[in-house]
Amino acid sequence: MGATGMNNMDFLFFSKREEQKYIPSHFHECFELVYYYGKGHTKIGTTSYTFRKNTFALVSPYTEHDELHINEADVLFVGFNSEREGLSHLNGVFEDDKDCTIENILLRMKTEFIQQQDDFSDMLNLLVGELSIHLLRVIGTRRAPKQQSDRMHYVLNFMDEHFRQKISIQALADLAGYSYGRFRHLFKEKYGVAPLQYLYVKRLNYARSALILHPEKLISEVALDAGFVNDAQFCSMFKRENGISPKQYRLSKAWKND
Repeated sequence: MGATGMNNMDFLFFSKREEQKYIPSHFHECFELVYYYGKGHTKIGTTSYTFRKNTFALVSPYTEHDELHINEADVLFVGFNSEREGLSHLNGVFEDDKDCTIENILLRMKTEFIQQQDDFSDMLNLLVGELSIHLLRVIGTRRAPKQQSDRMHYVLNFMDEHFRQKISIQALADLAGYSYGRFRHLFKEKYGVAPLQYLYVKRLNYARSALILHPEKLISEVALDAGFVNDAQFCSMFKRENGISPKQYRLSKAWKND
């Protein structure tokens, strides 16, 4: 494979992102690599990721992506073209190796770009070729376990924050980037409970507290607030889990507090 015929740089930037800085969804006609020195979230295609210091995002051409930076931090990003086989299938956020190989190549690119010595553009293209090779090496050894863990953790956080809303398991599977069956299997394997059961447990815990804290609310109101389809479903599940109805539970707690 020739180095410069198929590997070339499109853009190179280095800047500081402000705290809570949001970069709206966009795409490029080339690959983009974003190297992070802070914490935040990004959505690449249909999959959401978290990033932190010394991780990097690799985004294929024409793939929509955004970013939310939690804290103020530097960022290095480069746009490049490469025909190296396998690179276009590696969208995601990855961890650099212990030698910070990817960071070091980007810093060499930055130096070449700033100094602009003779034939610096050719040198940048050669570094793109080197970068392409090392991306495959670094990601090849680190991709599967880390990304699986990150994706499942992101979905769990999403469920913890939005359990009172109508959430389908298929939507959660899409968010994690897995098929319906694969997601259910991985979730139960990791957390010891099926995803739908996890949502029901969260809703029941919320409802138990609401029954006591908001005695003025009807049982049907508590059910809807907690995320259940209707009060019949809520009462059935509540009695199965607690042995008594929501009304009896509320009365028993009220007597104890008298």
